[in-house]
Amino acid sequence: MTTFPSLLRLFRQFLAFFGVGLAAAVVHYGLLIGLVEGAGADPIPATLAGYVAGGVASYILNRRHTYGSDRPHREATWRFALVALVGFLLTWLFMHLFVDALGASYLPAQVVTTGIVMLWSFLAHKAWTFA
Repeated sequence: MTTFPSLLRLFRQFLAFFGVGLAAAVVHYGLLIGLVEGAGADPIPATLAGYVAGGVASYILNRRHTYGSDRPHREATWRFALVALVGFLLTWLFMHLFVDALGASYLPAQVVTTGIVMLWSFLAHKAWTFA
């Protein structure tokens, strides 16, 4: 049975994850927009490059501020990378679907994709990467 204090801890942890996600999103979206608007890159590879750059920021900040993990880096890093790989593939899949198949603008498509991948990442990191 879940108690109120454990739900409150989970909510606080999710808020920390969301804050870290905002910082990582600034990195991700900054690179995405810079590559598309500044360099004329295709949005799909540009968002994948942004995802990787944001992922590095996410690992560093989530390890310390969200999960307070003491799991050694040699264990947490490969776990984080595996979860990130699934997120990378989800990013590619949904951006391809929204932008290429449905013709959506890349920024609104990225916002929806970010929400989907954020939920996946939070649950996977909580249950496995930093558990």
